[in-house]
Amino acid sequence: MPFAINGKFTSQPVTGVQRVAYELTRAMQMRALPGDELEVFVPENVREPGAFLKRQRRFPWLRGTLWEQITLPIAARGKTLLNLCNTNPLFKRGQIVMVHDMAVFDVPLGFSRKFRLWYRIGFSILPRMQPVILTVSSYSKMRICHHLKVDESRVTVVNPGADHLDRVVSDPAVINRMGLVKDAYCVIVGSLDPRKNLQRVLEAVDKLEHLSEVKFVIVGGKNTRIFSSEETKKPAHAAQVLWAGFVSDGELKSLYENAACLVFPSLYEGFGLPPLEAMYCGCPVIASSRTSIPEACGDAALYCDAASADDIAEKISLMMSDAELRQRHRTKGIEHAREFRWEYSAQKVLEILYGRAGERLPELAPRASVS
Repeated sequence: MPFAINGKFTSQPVTGVQRVAYELTRAMQMRALPGDELEVFVPENVREPGAFLKRQRRFPWLRGTLWEQITLPIAARGKTLLNLCNTNPLFKRGQIVMVHDMAVFDVPLGFSRKFRLWYRIGFSILPRMQPVILTVSSYSKMRICHHLKVDESRVTVVNPGADHLDRVVSDPAVINRMGLVKDAYCVIVGSLDPRKNLQRVLEAVDKLEHLSEVKFVIVGGKNTRIFSSEETKKPAHAAQVLWAGFVSDGELKSLYENAACLVFPSLYEGFGLPPLEAMYCGCPVIASSRTSIPEACGDAALYCDAASADDIAEKISLMMSDAELRQRHRTKGIEHAREFRWEYSAQKVLEILYGRAGERLPELAPRASVS
């Protein structure tokens, strides 16, 4: 096949965007026709988990953005390039680009000036290149069509999956290290990016004096090269808040499996993978009702007003004081999350690739209903 995947993501830390790229690439390579497994063009500084992908071709000249803009288009001459992480070579024809969101336009103050400028330049050029555009939700599709002035027919929605967690072995080390008790703590996942709304959750914690035994575990960190550097204030009841920082996939799975709930009050998401991952692990979810999050969570989450610390506190109090409610959301969440599988995502992208090459991909078996 005359296709290749932009493997710049294999040199980056794994956040939501890189997770989608890695899992989608892996699933496509497994679903591709025999002998047609997609090649991944990678830079010299490839790292795990991208280093485990099959059919890699390494091109050692340059790194980062320079590698993507100079080395990659030279290496991919004559091939259609599949880019899965928002960016692509600006001067190459024949590309497929997955754009996860329009945050640099919709919530620009959440990003550094340099980052915002570079992405806006790239997005402004994108429509003129007439690529096939993929995105992760109907909400993001709407925002892409609005900001880039492209017709809806040019944008295809490919939802992420959650079943990569089947390959992850739970690591309870983080539970023991942080002295956590099953069903007596809430997980909060996200960087200190202002969009993640962490400050308002901490304000909500201050309103939960009656839940003094409940801990709030914050997973993630802050990249000041990308996000604006606003300080996050510590809550008055800081003893209840535990900062886990970055954790392994196994530790995160264990945190989900043993938590009373995930609190996800994000103000802006292109999709919202953490609540879906939490549901897949049997963790009840309290989620923001904004942007794409209801699309990702369906009727399986307990929704909150992300702009109100009072409402976030009320929903946490409700979930923590009602074991039957937690179990109900746990059951609904598992059922909902199991509908999102990477093989379905890969099938959709491969149908586009094979269609462009005039080939046909065998259909997947129908989705099995979850009892």
